[in-house]
Parts: sequence; C-alpha cells; structure tokens
Amino acid sequence: GFIMAYGTTAKILGDTKTYKLSTNVKRFPLRDAGFIESKGGKFQLERSLDPYSPFNQGYKLKVAIQADMKNFKMVTLTANGMQEVNIFKGNDNQGNIEQLEFIINDLKERKILEEV
Repeated sequence: GFIMAYGTTAKILGDTKTYKLSTNVKRFPLRDAGFIESKGGKFQLERSLDPYSPFNQGYKLKVAIQADMKNFKMVTLTANGMQEVNIFKGNDNQGNIEQLEFIINDLKERKILEEV
C-alpha cells in the first residue's frame, strides 16, 4: 500500500486546510467514529469517498493515528490503496470532495480532528 510519514499535522493532497489531532483524543470517540484499533494501539479509519455508495470501489480516505495519540496521517487513496490521489484536481470529483468534508466535519464534531 501507499506509505506516508506520520506527523503532528496532516494535509490532504490538494487541500488548503491543515489538520491536527485534538488535544485529548480518547479511544471511545475513535471507536464510535469507526476507527479500528490494532494490536499495537494504533487506530485506523478507512472511508469511501463515493457519495452514492460506500461500497463502490472508488477513492477513499484513510486516517491512521499512532498509539501516542499525537502523530497521525490522513490521505486520499485510489480504490486499491496503492496511490495517493488529488480529488481537488479536475471538475468531476465534487461528490468526492463533499463526502470528504462530511467525514472531516464528523471527526471535528467528535473532537478527534481540529483545523490548524
């Protein structure tokens, strides 16, 4: 899959906004938001950016949070997860962009992400 470095801030390719993890990220809100916890205490979320069907093999958002709850990465990927994709390029991705904003707003409301 696509490898990307963890950091205290993250930015989606092509987006103007930068995000960081909220100060007191807790496990329960992460689980409620759909994050899966790995054995090492990492949390990972994968969401389809298809506005019509979450089961379509389209672009997806991947968010991974280190066990320290400080470092994370956030990336938009092709369906196979092999390539980072800029959904802000071109004119046919409006639905994907809206879906991305919907997911990010949900994570902000749950006090998981904050805009920097």
